[in-house]
Amino acid sequence: MTITFLGAGSMAEALISGVTQTLYEPKQMIVTNRSRMERLTYMQQTYGVRIETNKEQAVKEADIVILAMKPKDVAESLTPIAHAFHEQQLIISLLAGVTTDTIASLIGKQMPVIRSMPNTSAAIGQSATALAQGAYATDEHVHMAKELFETVGIVTIVDEKHLHAVTGLSGSGPAYVYYLVEAMEKAADEIGLERDIAKELILQTIIGAAHMLKATNKHPSVLRKEVTSPGGTTEAGIEVLERYRYQEAMIACIKRATERSKELGEALLSSVQ
Repeated sequence: MTITFLGAGSMAEALISGVTQTLYEPKQMIVTNRSRMERLTYMQQTYGVRIETNKEQAVKEADIVILAMKPKDVAESLTPIAHAFHEQQLIISLLAGVTTDTIASLIGKQMPVIRSMPNTSAAIGQSATALAQGAYATDEHVHMAKELFETVGIVTIVDEKHLHAVTGLSGSGPAYVYYLVEAMEKAADEIGLERDIAKELILQTIIGAAHMLKATNKHPSVLRKEVTSPGGTTEAGIEVLERYRYQEAMIACIKRATERSKELGEALLSSVQ
């Protein structure tokens, strides 16, 4: 099995790190990109993968081709080397907003394509990844892709039409949590806690809450009420969040991110047609 990465960005690196630790040998990986030789050299020295400046050759050798370029560059990247693909290969796309049909159309063949939406927590093996099966992909192709992404976190299979929602929810989701932590750190400073102490308390609070949700399988509203004593400190804090419509803001945030994913997808589709 040979896997070629067209693109060598952070998500490609996260996947290579996971795959080479548990599933495949580094020598089974070929990495190429547009022109940044220093980045390819770094990947080779860090992970022991093969590097290739000839993209056509890199594709020809592959059993699986992973598209990891920037979404806006997909047509420019694929069209000149479309002849190098063959229908026995599996294409796995990391490209937000680019449909499986668009990828097959750019190559001009009935290519099996699996579209993925991981998030940046893949870098530490904690991604929440969704996969969608293209028209020419089989269940075996889905299984192969699932194996790859399970090396960097958990995997869920969805219909392709739901990937915009996945992007708004879990694709962008880490940023929402980081934004919450920013606010908690600012609050800690204002109430007089030292930065290092506050950071440790905040991070363990979030980790602990996530583990409680997973371990108990209780609805978050139930767990929230278990923490909230009548007339207590938590109730006082929650009342402020309700006054500022915290939940409404979060819902609107995720909806807007989902809409933006659709907008970007439509713009990309127009640009490659």
